[in-house]
Amino acid sequence: MTAYQLGPLLYEGKAKRVFQTDQPDLLAVEFKDEATAFNALKKAELAEKGTLNCRISALLFEHLQHSGVPTHYLGVQGRHWMLVRPVRVIPLEVVIRNVAAGSLCKQMPIEPGTPLDPPLLDLYYKDDAYADPFLSEARLERLALVNSEQRLELEALARQVNTVLLELFARIGLQLVDFKLELGFTADGQLVVADEISPDTCRLWDLDVDDDKDRILDKDRFRQDLGGVIEAYGEVLKRVQGVIQGPSMYG
Repeated sequence: MTAYQLGPLLYEGKAKRVFQTDQPDLLAVEFKDEATAFNALKKAELAEKGTLNCRISALLFEHLQHSGVPTHYLGVQGRHWMLVRPVRVIPLEVVIRNVAAGSLCKQMPIEPGTPLDPPLLDLYYKDDAYADPFLSEARLERLALVNSEQRLELEALARQVNTVLLELFARIGLQLVDFKLELGFTADGQLVVADEISPDTCRLWDLDVDDDKDRILDKDRFRQDLGGVIEAYGEVLKRVQGVIQGPSMYG
């Protein structure tokens, strides 16, 4: 195993802590057990949540990489640690919606569960102080977070991720309703998928369950006080492990 020493804390978010290491091309990410919703107005500690999200994310990152999608992922260590490449994260939240749900149905006259073909791609400014607002074309241009070429590359990569994940989740009886991505640039300028991909960042419905509450296997169980959050995340991990070997240990 490649040895490294944990360095200072660089960043702490709602679900993860990011640490520097003694290697300039390596960061260590600790997945926390804290659950949050509604811009952290609702909080709880859920034992094993960090471990489940770390393992699910690692397996999905490995599957994406095997499918030709570049990511920051390098491997896992222990139960809730992921090793990644440093990236300059673009302060944009990329949301892809395959089925109408959540906030979309409050903002548009569209029924929950309506298929969206082609999938809807929305961009949001990632800043808690402004409650992650939706960005129009004019607002995105005003912020100058990406140029026109980078935006096209960003959207193409996000849609590639959606295509890969839709196929994977369908194989294990899950509907990928929608999900959010964070993207960033490596030191050599490569655009990669960063952050995590887990039931915290994806809406996932069990295709074999008709009840609109019981079918939920994602963070909406916490948002809606449905209970069974850890059991739902564990079910997602079990199904993903059934088709993807791993995750790989770093080193």
